Amino acid sequence: MLTRALSGVVFVSLLVFCMLYHPISFLGLFYLFMVLGIYEFSKMLKIKSYWLYSIGTLLFLYSTPYLTNTTSILIISLASIAILFLFLNALFSKSNDVIHLLGTQFLCIIYSILPFLFIAKIPFTTSSNLYEGELILGVFVLIWANDTFAYLIGRSLGKHKLLERVSPKKTMEGFFGGVLVTMIISYLIGKYVAIITPTQWIILGAIVSVFGVLGDLIASLFKRQTGVKDTGNIIPGHGGIIDRLDSVIFAAPFIFIYLKLILAYVS
Repeated sequence: MLTRALSGVVFVSLLVFCMLYHPISFLGLFYLFMVLGIYEFSKMLKIKSYWLYSIGTLLFLYSTPYLTNTTSILIISLASIAILFLFLNALFSKSNDVIHLLGTQFLCIIYSILPFLFIAKIPFTTSSNLYEGELILGVFVLIWANDTFAYLIGRSLGKHKLLERVSPKKTMEGFFGGVLVTMIISYLIGKYVAIITPTQWIILGAIVSVFGVLGDLIASLFKRQTGVKDTGNIIPGHGGIIDRLDSVIFAAPFIFIYLKLILAYVS
């Protein structure tokens, strides 16, 4: 428990510092997380493809707001070439199950690369397009709040299982309790962090809660089907990067769509 507590404090402190210090520190940290996520997910699916790291790097660079249009076009072209090399790799692979080979590699792209591109863009989604470290920090505070209160409420009041075949410990009471408390915390954040309105924070809290839990369940499903307990051991007592970020990995695209495609017009 002491090891788990200390590593948790270090992990959270690193996140908070990098988010608030500078956009480059935020982007650098989540690029590192993406690389570790590719490694963990590839290992879990038992695939080896160095092209996944190349594709991830090129797409992550493209997702940053510091590139010119010419550079962006170049990166898209290089990423397309890298994806084509996946097909060439499958063409000359000794494996007879080419469809499965390509399927797992594209699953790795979808799950361990694309979500980090959305995470990287979330702090830049306001109407000013400036980096807002408090916005991405607020998202993580809501995720942590939902996880914590869903666990506490589920443990004390939970009687009805949410999805027992995937995650036996999660309950309906914990799920709805976590959503309710997270929306209350969202409102309180909105009173002090005026990047978006309190009402918009509440909606964001609901999105984070619902899709965050779904992300946790999907990660549990992957681990059950591959027979692993944790995706890694880089964080002592907590597992791997995917174990710690599974909620935001799934929720990130929906958060980005909400902030960019809806809030931009409402604001």
